[in-house]
Amino acid sequence: MSATSTPPLLKRLPPGAWTALAWWVGSVFTVLTRFRLPGEAEPAQQGVLFFRWDGLTMLATATALALAGSLLLDRRPLAGLGLLLGASAAMSTTLSVAEIPLLQFVAVDVAVYAVAATRPRRTGALALALALGTLVAYLATRLACGWVVGTSAELTVALTAVVAWLLGDAARRSRDHAEEVRTRAAAQAVTAERLRIARELHDMVAHSIGIIALQSGAARRVIDSQPERAREALGEVENASRETLSGLRRMLGALRTTEPGVPREQAPLDPGLGLADVDRLAAATTAAGVRVDVRRLGGRGPLPPEIDVSAYRIIQEALTNVVRHAGARSCRVTVDRRDGDVAIEVLDGGSGSPATGSGCGPAAGGGYGLLGMRERVGLLHGEFSARPCPGGGFRVAARLPVPEGVR
Repeated sequence: MSATSTPPLLKRLPPGAWTALAWWVGSVFTVLTRFRLPGEAEPAQQGVLFFRWDGLTMLATATALALAGSLLLDRRPLAGLGLLLGASAAMSTTLSVAEIPLLQFVAVDVAVYAVAATRPRRTGALALALALGTLVAYLATRLACGWVVGTSAELTVALTAVVAWLLGDAARRSRDHAEEVRTRAAAQAVTAERLRIARELHDMVAHSIGIIALQSGAARRVIDSQPERAREALGEVENASRETLSGLRRMLGALRTTEPGVPREQAPLDPGLGLADVDRLAAATTAAGVRVDVRRLGGRGPLPPEIDVSAYRIIQEALTNVVRHAGARSCRVTVDRRDGDVAIEVLDGGSGSPATGSGCGPAAGGGYGLLGMRERVGLLHGEFSARPCPGGGFRVAARLPVPEGVR
């Protein structure tokens, strides 16, 4: 089933159909005004030529011009508008009037609106100039022939053309603005998705590479004297490598599942990870040489996926920085789920310097650890802090609010 809904019938009609309808409505009203309707002493309009053969011939000719202009309006708007203007001027010659009547100009007003709304601004301005120029030329011709002109009535007709152009131009600008907003939103969505993927890659790969580097270094040092320990370290390297490869495959699969041109939903790139996996993460970090003590306070109920994954990633990135930069032998992870929030604290006993300690700051080799964690917390409207402790060490803390309905 198509994702796009069918527009209403009135919006599916082309502009030419609306101009043809406006011409027929104006013609019908013009005919009615030539008869004495109930309650009137005489017809509203008099016209001795209207019911003669030459008047009827001119009426048929003007109608043919109007229909031809309506058919041409979609492909060649200015040429179609010119035919409609010619039909309006020809129709007025059989009505015994001193100007082009408003009823014969309604179709032109509709055409001016359509051109201004659907075509570039220059084309719309030319359409308005063509309509006003025709009115001026009509009055000038009558004056040159010494005939009476209806200047006041013609000014009213000109005003309707200007109003039609203003409405059409406003519709075009509104549509252009809406398209610009959609384009900007799409670009922002692409940027946000790229940042999300970059965060996932950084958090997943940086931690695994840190573990692999430590375990492979330990294996190299003890491979001759303690082969069993070296074998265990190499096993951890293999497990970390397989997990990283599996995560990369899941990420590539998520990027390739979308059809071209169809927006991709924000599916979790690694949906299996959450606070329930913190103990396994702590065990892997402990095996790499940094003992991790995990404390859990409060409840352990389910969390929204975005909060669960973000909390895990923050802890993972903080432990990665401890392993790679802190120089500490132990650290403590605290997960507190009280007061409707998830509070996370990672505290190590290293040097506490951003440059040589936890490595979370930008000074730590230009890394993106702090930035990535701060972005995650900011997207969830939480609070984040990362700073050295007064007595030594480094502390990373985050508070993620949990929606009311999930608490």
